[in-house]
Amino acid sequence: MMKIIPYAIVWGGRLKNDAAMYKFEAVSLVLNTTFLFVVLLKSTYLNIQVPITILDTILWVMAGLFLLNTIGNLMSKNRMERLLFTPITLILSLFLFIVLLNY
Repeated sequence: MMKIIPYAIVWGGRLKNDAAMYKFEAVSLVLNTTFLFVVLLKSTYLNIQVPITILDTILWVMAGLFLLNTIGNLMSKNRMERLLFTPITLILSLFLFIVLLNY
């Protein structure tokens, strides 16, 4: 959102203007903040009582979204996005599976 990273290397190189970037990144920030909150709840860093089945369901959805994002990164028009962000989203998916299976 601060325009440090050019449009060409995010969202598959498909963003064409500031308005589209702000919309996509706003959704991304809300989702990632929610995901972080859920992981903190699951790992008991936050002492808020939430049924474990709800947390696990959200984490499974997150893992699926990161896997879909990995596939999207593989199909990106931008080489840097394919080479840099594909392994990052794959690793995030693997970490979520570890959290799901160990906590």
